[in-house]
Amino acid sequence: MDESTSFLSKHFDLPRIRKVTVQRPLYWLSRGWGDMRDNLAASLPYGVFFALAGFALLAFAAPRPYLFSTAVSGFLLIGPLSAAGLYEISRRHENDQDTTLAESLAGLKRRADILFHFGILLALMLVMWERVSAVVFALFYADNVPDLSNFVQSILFSGEYTTLVLAYIVVGGLIATIVFSATVIAVPMMLGRETDMFTAMATSARAVATNPLPMLVWAGLIVLLIGASFATLMVGLVILLPVLGHATWHAYRDMVN
Repeated sequence: MDESTSFLSKHFDLPRIRKVTVQRPLYWLSRGWGDMRDNLAASLPYGVFFALAGFALLAFAAPRPYLFSTAVSGFLLIGPLSAAGLYEISRRHENDQDTTLAESLAGLKRRADILFHFGILLALMLVMWERVSAVVFALFYADNVPDLSNFVQSILFSGEYTTLVLAYIVVGGLIATIVFSATVIAVPMMLGRETDMFTAMATSARAVATNPLPMLVWAGLIVLLIGASFATLMVGLVILLPVLGHATWHAYRDMVN
């Protein structure tokens, strides 16, 4: 255990974190698929809703290419909270309880206050990222903003904006690492046990620090699958969001004692 995780354990009443193998994220996905398959009527409405929301987000960002990458990353940012109902379904399924959509939503009422406050925190993070993104873009891109059809060609492949791309990757990667570490299993933990938001976030960060390679693989799988959803104009999200949501519950249960 490194100094940072020792500090968290000392100042928070944190549960023990298990080490997992680098292949374990594939197991989480398989369990997530099983939970979705066994709870189709309750799980798929979440996928449909967020596929529609994601499509609306794409439609909004399409004529505003300077917001496009922020919109996509923002969609990933709110993912841990948007899947809260799916965690509840997996929690009940683990206890051999059948769950309807209404019951999964009603189950969230147990932790409504803490989920509300967590949502505010995520919203603040999203606003911060949008502002940082705008500043980086303004500092390193002096031309007129191209339309979306020319945006990728102009920024990534023209060779004129290498500094912008590198700055965006470094700054965005740092923010994404911090947010991912603090939130990846925080919401499942808040639903799975009586704990406060900061303890859940500290436990999430400690789980990432204890299992860096498996969590790097997990982050890559999330980006890959959400990217596939964007490539299909969000149609794939109907299936992939429930699978990822249920799988995240199993990631929490696998790593947190």
